[in-house]
Amino acid sequence: MTGDVAGRGRRSVALAAVGLVAATSLLGGCGSSEAIPMNDEYAGNSGESSASPDASASSGSGNTAGAAGSSGWSSLSGQSSPSASASADGKDSGDYRDGTYDVTSTYGPVSEDSIDVKVTVKDQSITDIKVTGHPFTPVSKKHQDAFAKAIPGVVVGKQLKGLSVDTVAGASWTTEAFNKALETAREQASQ
Repeated sequence: MTGDVAGRGRRSVALAAVGLVAATSLLGGCGSSEAIPMNDEYAGNSGESSASPDASASSGSGNTAGAAGSSGWSSLSGQSSPSASASADGKDSGDYRDGTYDVTSTYGPVSEDSIDVKVTVKDQSITDIKVTGHPFTPVSKKHQDAFAKAIPGVVVGKQLKGLSVDTVAGASWTTEAFNKALETAREQASQ
């Protein structure tokens, strides 16, 4: 009987060792040496905008959403309406043609989210804005939807030159993507 108990003990130890090796290899890729800030309901976000429409950076102060940084950026692409092509050198001249400019901004830790921004400019000001989100997760959808609903009240009627908004509707990464899209739209609209 002693041999039978010892055999079971060795098998248990062997199974535990195999389980430990399997768990270690499965979990090995889960860690990251970089902390990625989250902006969701579990992080104490009230869901309110930190900038009122009157507090927007229409004076060109260059405010940006800061906590998430730009490490999550993947790409920006843009198309302007046929009547409004981008300036030859791709720089922001500060003088903008009237027209509608479409820009896609991709963002997130692994570039999983994107927004399409449609900016209409007339007499150097934004007359219409439409943001369409392409979320990867339900949390992203919540933030993109809240941002899309709130952003017209923040930017419509503001001068395009130098416009950058602080976090809108608690959506810091969406706000950063929007600010990058505005930069691209300014380049497209530059005369």
